[in-house]
Amino acid sequence: VGSVNVMVRLATDYLDDTAEKYPNKVAFVDSNRTITFSELKKEALHIASSIISVGFLGQPIAIYLDKSVESIVAFMAVAYSGNFYTPLDTKMPISRIKKILATLKPECVLTDRKHAQEVKLFADKTLTLYYEDSQINNIDYPLIKQRNDKIVDTDVLYVLFTSGSTGIPKGVTISHKSLIAYTEWVTDAFVIDEHTILGNQTPFYFSMSVLDIFQTLRNACTMHIIPKSLFSFPIKLLEYIAERKINFIYWVPSVLCLVANFKALGRRDISCLKKILFAGEVMPAKQLNMWRTVLPDSLFANLFGPTEVTDICCFYIVDREISDSEPVPIGNSCKNAGIFILNESEEATEKGELCVRGSILAYGYFNNLEKTAEKFVQNPLNKSYPETIYKTGDLVHYNNFGELIYDGRKDFQIKHMGYRVELGEIETAVYSIKNIMECCAIYNLDCQKIKLFYTGQLEKDELHDSLKTILPEYMLPNEYVHLDRLPLNMNGKIDRVKLKDLL
Repeated sequence: VGSVNVMVRLATDYLDDTAEKYPNKVAFVDSNRTITFSELKKEALHIASSIISVGFLGQPIAIYLDKSVESIVAFMAVAYSGNFYTPLDTKMPISRIKKILATLKPECVLTDRKHAQEVKLFADKTLTLYYEDSQINNIDYPLIKQRNDKIVDTDVLYVLFTSGSTGIPKGVTISHKSLIAYTEWVTDAFVIDEHTILGNQTPFYFSMSVLDIFQTLRNACTMHIIPKSLFSFPIKLLEYIAERKINFIYWVPSVLCLVANFKALGRRDISCLKKILFAGEVMPAKQLNMWRTVLPDSLFANLFGPTEVTDICCFYIVDREISDSEPVPIGNSCKNAGIFILNESEEATEKGELCVRGSILAYGYFNNLEKTAEKFVQNPLNKSYPETIYKTGDLVHYNNFGELIYDGRKDFQIKHMGYRVELGEIETAVYSIKNIMECCAIYNLDCQKIKLFYTGQLEKDELHDSLKTILPEYMLPNEYVHLDRLPLNMNGKIDRVKLKDLL
């Protein structure tokens, strides 16, 4: 399956093979430039030569660039140099960047002249390498060959930082081997080849972008980095897809719901779109059905997993009718992702916490052995040899079709009026109600009340009366807050932290 040789050892092998077979094919496109595979490799090797000349090997390098073609070049450059990268978003608050760097302790920051002054605000004492300067230097091919021979597939490729419950971001550490296992599965599961044209939505510091970037590199696809501004204008967004003949997207559900809720579907011809994947949060069945009605012949797939399993550990290709009130399944395991469910006594069960094993697992959290030991543990079902699993904190069960259903987070499970309540179950019920666009249930522990934030054309009393026909009394929200729009975080998902501040 796919366009290139799948016998790969390192992530850079994908670019080597594709640049040789498709040198002049367009690889990535942003608002300012287009780059071919051969140009991408050449620019990456220029930077890699500069990094190697400084003497770094197996060290963290922070990348501070706009979301652009240059960012992807920088990722590959760091990989060629035998080091590992962490993307820092230029729209990220400086305070968060400082927290990330305090954990990462990078050997250098790779940026461009445009951002030179900004970098001084958070990394004034760290070596800075400039993208433009490296392009002037010669490529040292023998040195890169020597370095490539030293890298092994279990070396770290990148560290992505996710939110931490303590307010300190956690750096999820992913190897070449894990990235390759995941990438090979995606290619096989969704039959991606050189004719695939991807439309990227997610930020590059978010694990979902890994699919877009490395499918492009592996299969000689073309990837369009969609301008962020378009996601506020659904009609213009669909026009962009149509004009560029994008046939594959992997977006967060909030964005897909935005397009559906603002009645943009059907107003532009997007029949070019053949594969629609989503992950990162719950996809409401009602909005999914709106998309399926407009694109009845397209493939829709719900992908599920945390950054700690490279991106995804299970998936569900929608192959049957799903009612508006039904949760969309998360399906079954991906290749090289062994999933099973444990109860609180760490026994195998049909309903409980989702756990994952396999080559797609991260090593743990960078410079945080205590948190790593808490979540990456010995498989309690295996007493014979060391085997690490990841405890996701996600609660799941199997339905009558043998499909895995997401029930919510362990930290979203509350004790209310003496009952265990899943906030996700409340949200699923709300989404099924006519004229509801978005919703989010939050528990106020201080006053022990469930507060529902929602958007749509429905009065609070009407919503409450509708929910009484779906949910038991103890699960009904105690308060309803109607908003014009729910806040989104930097990943495009509903921002629960901001909503908690409104309690």
